[in-house]
Amino acid sequence: MEEKKVKRASARGRSKSSQRGFTGSDDFLTDSSQVERLAVRPKEGELLGDRVRNAREMRGLTLQDLNSRTGIDMDTLKRVESNKMIPPLGELIKIGKALETKMGYFVSPGVDKPMTIVRADQRLPISRHGERRSERYGYSYESLAPEKANRSMEPFMVTLLPSDVEEPSTHDGQEFLFVLEGQMMVRVGAQTEFLGPGDALYYDSSQPHFVKSVGGSETKILAVIYPGSE
Repeated sequence: MEEKKVKRASARGRSKSSQRGFTGSDDFLTDSSQVERLAVRPKEGELLGDRVRNAREMRGLTLQDLNSRTGIDMDTLKRVESNKMIPPLGELIKIGKALETKMGYFVSPGVDKPMTIVRADQRLPISRHGERRSERYGYSYESLAPEKANRSMEPFMVTLLPSDVEEPSTHDGQEFLFVLEGQMMVRVGAQTEFLGPGDALYYDSSQPHFVKSVGGSETKILAVIYPGSE
């Protein structure tokens, strides 16, 4: 009789553990122990789009599900997952929220250690040019902490390119920007400001926001993004 009770308790424990893996209570795509257990460690040479697709499939979601959760159109999601385009940072945050996964996992999952350093000549650029030469999205970015796992903030070096494209964004979290070179225009809600080297701003990302290089040349900024609580 006692043996049957033990077996039933063990079965219940396995059932609960299995259920937790897909409810979001265990962030198995960013927790190192869960990654090892479930064998979802990124493969060598795996690109951002591959990570998005793998995370979606492990959640048992379709592209239509992801479209419904993020509001990002199907064509864009298909191109992201096929590595034909890199999504804007704001859309990457939305994808991360929808998949219950930190956006840093898609940029670079990193490793579990207390401190990481990225030398000036070791930054890896993440281009936002589309596969067609005519597509210019307005900026490219480099992660400044790709080797640090479980990041609460996402620091980037962003290069704003002269472009006519305007892509206002709205998502959870907050952002801090510091202008290093060039001139830029920023619009948050109904407020528009122009900033130059040494200027900084901090705003709620839940407000519609947009930044753009002005003056006909590139603008370089330090951007620190807090995607909000999980």
